[in-house]
Amino acid sequence: MKQIISKVAKTVTPSQNIEKSKKQIAELALKLVEKEIEKYPEVIDLEFGGSFAKGTWLSKDADVDIFIKFEKSTSEEKFENISKKIGFESLKKYSPYVRYSEHPYVEAKIKDTKINVVPFYDVKIGEWKSAADRSPLHTKFMKKSLTSKMRNEVRILKTFLKSNGIYGAEIAKQGFSGYVSEVLILNFKNFENLIKSISNIKENQIIGKTTKKFETSIVIIDPIDSNRNLAAAISDENIGKFVLISRAFKEKPRLDLFKNKKSKVSKKYWDNLLVVKFDFKPRSPDVIWGQIKRATSSLSTQLELGGFTVLRSKSYTDQLKEAYLLFFLESTKISNTYSKNGPDFFRESSSKSFISKNLKNIELMWIGTNGKIISLKKRKHTDAVKFMSEFLKKNLQTGMPKGLLADFKQGFRVSIGNKNLSKSIKEEAGELISTDGALLYFN
Repeated sequence: MKQIISKVAKTVTPSQNIEKSKKQIAELALKLVEKEIEKYPEVIDLEFGGSFAKGTWLSKDADVDIFIKFEKSTSEEKFENISKKIGFESLKKYSPYVRYSEHPYVEAKIKDTKINVVPFYDVKIGEWKSAADRSPLHTKFMKKSLTSKMRNEVRILKTFLKSNGIYGAEIAKQGFSGYVSEVLILNFKNFENLIKSISNIKENQIIGKTTKKFETSIVIIDPIDSNRNLAAAISDENIGKFVLISRAFKEKPRLDLFKNKKSKVSKKYWDNLLVVKFDFKPRSPDVIWGQIKRATSSLSTQLELGGFTVLRSKSYTDQLKEAYLLFFLESTKISNTYSKNGPDFFRESSSKSFISKNLKNIELMWIGTNGKIISLKKRKHTDAVKFMSEFLKKNLQTGMPKGLLADFKQGFRVSIGNKNLSKSIKEEAGELISTDGALLYFN
């Protein structure tokens, strides 16, 4: 294992040229923002944050975070408006745009490097007013706590997570953030110890120190806020993948676990895929991702209520105008009848009510071996496409986040399979009908 880790370590440290170039871009951005904050007395300072400031960045995808510090007394409205003005004005040459966390922030690209201008309040630990208030404290804490060797171990971990598709805190990914990577290395000291520990981790195990109880599959405590569980933002699917690939690496250390591994798509299940496609008016990527994830979850519930078994589901957007809600069904066509259990015959009032309400609208009724009165009912829809099309036409308010109602009213398409899908959408949809790459390492 040590030999493989050593090989990876040599590849993840940015070269001196890349480091020099990144510093030049960061200093340029800082000067632009520095000049702009002079107009606003509410802003009292600015500083670098994130992986760039902590020295844990990967050369291929290092963002530069510039945090602007606001007086604690600044209203939320001013906090948002002024920070956007600063971001847009300072980065106007670089086509800035708004991104969203709890509060909006401005992002732009300078020579393929993302620059994030993020506002935060000048508050004490525990007196948080915005989601970003902890971030500068994270930076100070990690700069002080991580040794130079640990910083490289963080880079190894990030590469491992990224290669297996589980790195990134954005809502589209719900993976392991850069800060979580740092916290894990800080707790376990190096990548090897982390792999061995995660391989044997127990359900609801706590990494870090806290007196609070959390109900997530694992718990990762923020070292500067013992009441905060960093794992709450990571999906169970991604935690599961991390555990499995850690076990695979522990059992048989090899370099291909640090390279992207494609999932194995089963082509015979394309006809089990229900696709809902619609166009939306432009909005922040974070907003549209949140909306389509909620819509997918809601429509999965409606499909189940309609008698269709949803095996897996996911959503996808190009972040420009198209969105897809994808459902892998056990079958897209189901029986035209279904049975419904009523009360048992000993319950006089309930059984009488059930019989009188259902007797006229059923196919059959009988007393089952379980002592319950059972009715056989006819389904209105046995075809998933017809069911979903009618539901979206007549029950949009029930199954859709309010922010998507106007988009769906402009039109949508419900289909089966991959005939109308572009190559990139086929790849996304194909993940639903594939064996996960994390499982293939055990083959």
